Amino acid sequence: MVLFNLRTGGVVLLVALTVILTVVNGNSEGDALYAFRNSLTDPDNVLDSWDPTLVNPCTWFHITCNQDNHVTRLDLGNTNLSGHLVPELGTLEHLQYLELYKNNIQGTIPNELGNLKSLISLDLYNNNLTGIIPPTLGKLWSLVFLRLNDNHLVGKIPRELVNVSTLKVVDVSNNDLCGTIPTKGPFEHIPLSNFENNPRLEGPELQGLASYDTNCI
Repeated sequence: MVLFNLRTGGVVLLVALTVILTVVNGNSEGDALYAFRNSLTDPDNVLDSWDPTLVNPCTWFHITCNQDNHVTRLDLGNTNLSGHLVPELGTLEHLQYLELYKNNIQGTIPNELGNLKSLISLDLYNNNLTGIIPPTLGKLWSLVFLRLNDNHLVGKIPRELVNVSTLKVVDVSNNDLCGTIPTKGPFEHIPLSNFENNPRLEGPELQGLASYDTNCI
């Protein structure tokens, strides 16, 4: 509890800020999620419970919070949503699971998702995402599952990902990636089938040879 003293005529008034701080924090996460909600088209009304006037978003459907009322899961896979991702999602610092697979989400993956230091699972597969895989995802030191398959992503596989030692599953198949496949770190154990159907992807990187991204624009 955070307290401060106000002295008036010798009387000490103890003013507790704990509730205020909780409300402010809760609202900041709710604001980020509602910004995402405003970027979406929701024909099946799965987001009807997302009321921005509530103290925090922990009672919203498809949201899970921890005991401190921080958002830890966003589960909106296969919910017929369309729209795009927003940079505000990157402010959900306690988020562990971002599950948005099998929708019609378009546009690019925001660089700001690299700020989600608690993220364990990033599941964006089976959407219509375009652009590159942000190198900032290499800052996700807790990431275990990275599934971006079945989109329209281009460019190279960021080498920053080889430093994410927690990675167990990487699937970028069925995109339009180019260059070569990393072979260091967690990529030593990722099956080649998780990279297939990228017509411009040349295969595993061979150490000591030419630059791995020579055919990338």
